[in-house]
Amino acid sequence: MNIEAFWRAVLTQDAPSLASFFTPDAYVNWHCTNEHFSVSEFIRANCEYPGRWDGTLERSERLGDLLITVVRVHSLEQPLAFHVTSFIQLRGERIFSMDEYWGDDGPAPQWRQDKHIGAPIRP
Repeated sequence: MNIEAFWRAVLTQDAPSLASFFTPDAYVNWHCTNEHFSVSEFIRANCEYPGRWDGTLERSERLGDLLITVVRVHSLEQPLAFHVTSFIQLRGERIFSMDEYWGDDGPAPQWRQDKHIGAPIRP
Protein backbone atom coordinates (compact mmCIF):
# COMPACT_ATOMS: atom_id res chain seq x y z
CA MET A 1 0.00 0.00 0.00
CA ASN A 2 1.23 3.47 -0.84
CA ILE A 3 0.83 5.20 2.53
CA GLU A 4 1.89 8.59 1.15
CA ALA A 5 -0.89 8.44 -1.48
CA PHE A 6 -3.40 7.41 1.18
CA TRP A 7 -2.55 10.36 3.42
CA ARG A 8 -2.58 12.75 0.45
CA ALA A 9 -6.16 11.56 -0.32
CA VAL A 10 -7.14 12.05 3.34
CA LEU A 11 -5.65 15.54 3.54
CA THR A 12 -7.09 16.73 0.23
CA GLN A 13 -10.47 15.18 1.11
CA ASP A 14 -10.47 13.16 -2.13
CA ALA A 15 -13.43 10.83 -1.61
CA PRO A 16 -13.12 8.76 -4.82
CA SER A 17 -9.45 8.03 -4.17
CA LEU A 18 -10.03 7.27 -0.48
CA ALA A 19 -12.54 4.51 -1.20
CA SER A 20 -9.95 2.59 -3.22
CA PHE A 21 -7.68 2.13 -0.18
CA PHE A 22 -10.22 0.14 1.89
CA THR A 23 -11.69 -3.35 1.83
CA PRO A 24 -15.51 -3.28 1.50
CA ASP A 25 -15.97 -4.42 5.12
CA ALA A 26 -13.36 -2.09 6.63
CA TYR A 27 -13.99 0.18 9.61
CA VAL A 28 -12.35 3.14 11.34
CA ASN A 29 -12.33 3.93 15.07
CA TRP A 30 -11.64 7.42 16.41
CA HIS A 31 -10.90 6.57 20.03
CA CYS A 32 -10.61 10.11 21.42
CA THR A 33 -14.23 10.83 20.49
CA ASN A 34 -15.54 7.25 20.88
CA GLU A 35 -16.69 6.97 17.23
CA HIS A 36 -16.87 3.86 15.02
CA PHE A 37 -17.30 4.37 11.26
CA SER A 38 -17.95 2.20 8.23
CA VAL A 39 -15.83 3.13 5.23
CA SER A 40 -18.57 5.28 3.70
CA GLU A 41 -19.16 7.04 7.05
CA PHE A 42 -15.42 7.66 7.50
CA ILE A 43 -15.10 9.09 4.00
CA ARG A 44 -18.10 11.35 4.63
CA ALA A 45 -16.75 12.51 8.01
CA ASN A 46 -13.31 13.17 6.53
CA CYS A 47 -14.41 14.80 3.27
CA GLU A 48 -17.18 16.92 4.78
CA TYR A 49 -15.01 18.14 7.66
CA PRO A 50 -15.05 21.96 7.40
CA GLY A 51 -12.13 23.78 5.87
CA ARG A 52 -9.11 22.94 3.77
CA TRP A 53 -6.27 20.88 5.25
CA ASP A 54 -2.70 19.84 4.66
CA GLY A 55 -0.16 17.86 6.60
CA THR A 56 3.05 15.93 6.82
CA LEU A 57 3.60 12.22 7.27
CA GLU A 58 6.19 12.37 10.05
CA ARG A 59 6.66 8.67 10.67
CA SER A 60 5.58 5.37 9.18
CA GLU A 61 6.39 1.88 10.43
CA ARG A 62 5.30 -1.45 9.00
CA LEU A 63 5.15 -4.62 11.07
CA GLY A 64 3.78 -7.36 8.82
CA ASP A 65 0.17 -6.40 8.03
CA LEU A 66 0.18 -3.48 10.49
CA LEU A 67 1.09 0.06 9.45
CA ILE A 68 1.63 2.69 12.13
CA THR A 69 1.72 6.33 11.04
CA VAL A 70 2.12 9.68 12.74
CA VAL A 71 0.84 12.65 10.75
CA ARG A 72 0.79 16.36 11.54
CA VAL A 73 -2.42 17.84 10.15
CA HIS A 74 -3.00 21.60 9.91
CA SER A 75 -5.68 23.92 8.64
CA LEU A 76 -4.92 26.10 5.64
CA GLU A 77 -7.42 28.70 6.89
CA GLN A 78 -7.16 28.80 10.68
CA PRO A 79 -4.39 28.43 13.27
CA LEU A 80 -5.35 24.80 13.99
CA ALA A 81 -2.98 21.85 14.05
CA PHE A 82 -3.19 18.26 15.23
CA HIS A 83 -1.18 15.09 15.38
CA VAL A 84 -2.83 11.77 14.57
CA THR A 85 -1.39 8.36 15.32
CA SER A 86 -2.98 5.65 13.19
CA PHE A 87 -2.79 1.89 13.52
CA ILE A 88 -3.75 0.53 10.11
CA GLN A 89 -4.47 -3.18 9.72
CA LEU A 90 -4.06 -4.37 6.14
CA ARG A 91 -5.73 -7.22 4.34
CA GLY A 92 -3.59 -7.70 1.28
CA GLU A 93 -2.66 -4.17 0.33
CA ARG A 94 -5.94 -2.56 1.41
CA ILE A 95 -7.06 -1.21 4.78
CA PHE A 96 -9.26 -3.55 6.80
CA SER A 97 -9.29 -1.51 10.02
CA MET A 98 -7.86 1.74 11.27
CA ASP A 99 -7.64 2.91 14.89
CA GLU A 100 -6.80 6.59 15.22
CA TYR A 101 -5.85 8.84 18.13
CA TRP A 102 -6.08 12.60 17.48
CA GLY A 103 -4.51 15.26 19.67
CA ASP A 104 -4.51 19.06 19.41
CA ASP A 105 -1.14 20.72 18.89
CA GLY A 106 -0.46 23.63 21.18
CA PRO A 107 1.74 25.02 23.90
CA ALA A 108 2.56 23.07 27.03
CA PRO A 109 0.16 23.69 29.91
CA GLN A 110 0.95 26.80 31.94
CA TRP A 111 1.80 24.78 35.09
CA ARG A 112 4.67 23.07 33.22
CA GLN A 113 5.82 26.34 31.65
CA ASP A 114 5.94 27.84 35.17
CA LYS A 115 8.26 25.03 36.27
CA HIS A 116 10.66 25.78 33.37
CA ILE A 117 10.93 22.10 32.46
CA GLY A 118 11.10 20.57 29.01
CA ALA A 119 12.15 22.14 25.74
CA PRO A 120 10.49 22.50 22.33
CA ILE A 121 10.87 19.52 20.03
CA ARG A 122 10.93 21.85 16.98
CA PRO A 123 11.33 25.63 16.79
